[in-house]
Amino acid sequence: MKILICISNVPDTTTKIRFVNDNKAFDTNGVQWIINPWDELALTRALELKEGSGGKIEKVSVISVGSHGAEPTLRKALAIGADDAIRINAEPKDAYFVASQIAAAIKDEGYDMIIAGIESSDYNGSAVGGMIAELLSIPNVSSVSKIDVEGDNVVLKREIDGGSEVLATQLPFVAIIQKGVALEPRIPSMRGIMMARQKPLKVVEPVETESLTEFVDFSLPPAKAACKMVDPENMKELVNLLHTEAKVL
Repeated sequence: MKILICISNVPDTTTKIRFVNDNKAFDTNGVQWIINPWDELALTRALELKEGSGGKIEKVSVISVGSHGAEPTLRKALAIGADDAIRINAEPKDAYFVASQIAAAIKDEGYDMIIAGIESSDYNGSAVGGMIAELLSIPNVSSVSKIDVEGDNVVLKREIDGGSEVLATQLPFVAIIQKGVALEPRIPSMRGIMMARQKPLKVVEPVETESLTEFVDFSLPPAKAACKMVDPENMKELVNLLHTEAKVL
């Protein structure tokens, strides 16, 4: 069995967001890039499955759409434990573009389980995993919070309205995971970092893909109002502010 993890290269959540070109583009200067948190959990669970499979899972690979600047993120995934990596040499324009590039790159690679995070922490589109499954004409299971391999079957737990359900699916398939699939992401060890330098990172040129969306404009949320300090003895003023301004009473 071969597992593929779709990796998004996203800004660290502490990044100061700025826009350039009349608010039509994200300013990448000084940005610290990381593995999308949901994808990092997916990688952790895939490695756990491999380690407990007794050799049945032969390889865990990672793939990402991005320029050369995405390679440190892929190298971190290799340091965590992935066996190899694929970088599709293109800027990720939108969800359809990313899904199309990944589907084209892996259609003949024979991956049994493709895992994608439920969303990326930058655009929160929640679309790539389902699109990959559709483009490859294979099943997909969304909102997965648990993955286990039992014999020849993959057993999944997913969240639904009012509870959860357990189901099995045929291979190959796409699992779209959410938090809970692994307790916490793995931290690369020094040995893993050293070994990552020797692991293969394959660069694939993109295929022609129609662009279906266009970013017209970006805007920052309105600035928060200044904090108002209320004397702890003046409960009347506090209640009045909560009622008339905050409107929570």
